[in-house]
Amino acid sequence: MKRVLIVVATAGEAVRLGELRLGELRVPGVDIQVIVSGVGPVAAALATQAALLESRFDLAISAGIGGAFAGSGLKIGDVALASEIVQADLGAWDAETFLPLGDLGLEVAAGNPGRFSCWTGTVDLPRGPFVTVSSVTGSAVGAAELLRRLPGALVEGMEGAGVAHAALLAGVPVTEVRGVSNLVGPRDRLAWRIGEALAALDGGLRRVLEALAAS
Repeated sequence: MKRVLIVVATAGEAVRLGELRLGELRVPGVDIQVIVSGVGPVAAALATQAALLESRFDLAISAGIGGAFAGSGLKIGDVALASEIVQADLGAWDAETFLPLGDLGLEVAAGNPGRFSCWTGTVDLPRGPFVTVSSVTGSAVGAAELLRRLPGALVEGMEGAGVAHAALLAGVPVTEVRGVSNLVGPRDRLAWRIGEALAALDGGLRRVLEALAAS
């Protein structure tokens, strides 16, 4: 039996996922535990660490909704899987130039400058780098700056790197799955499609669990 920890940020998100059958995501050979961490990478790391200390898991998943970057090929209502999770705003600004931890010779853990490899298995989903930020990007300039530093980035979220950091320290494989609710850039809440993103997330999680069960 494979055991999976699914970490979501908010109670409201968990309720909405429950309405979309998260409670019925029953895949033969897979046992699921869902926890609500709170918003942001620190809250996600602490909640994930506590859960991983309590019990053994074969995979930790940061799950939720997020924004897709221009050029990613993703549209609102799609779902994607992380191949890598990057703590994108951890570093230093030198005038107008952002220096990530690696350029500064610093690490978040031994040998790791804030970039976490992900389990992807044989999951049939769009995959690529996900970025974790502590503040949601709200301008075209900010979105372009992130893409300049992280070419090929697919999705922006706020918890993935926290879950990944805790999983790394516990020796547990990790991944991130997000339904696309909006595009990264100017903040326009009226254009967000949270229901569509959660429906996509539900289907994406099912594919991940099925691939894990078959591995």
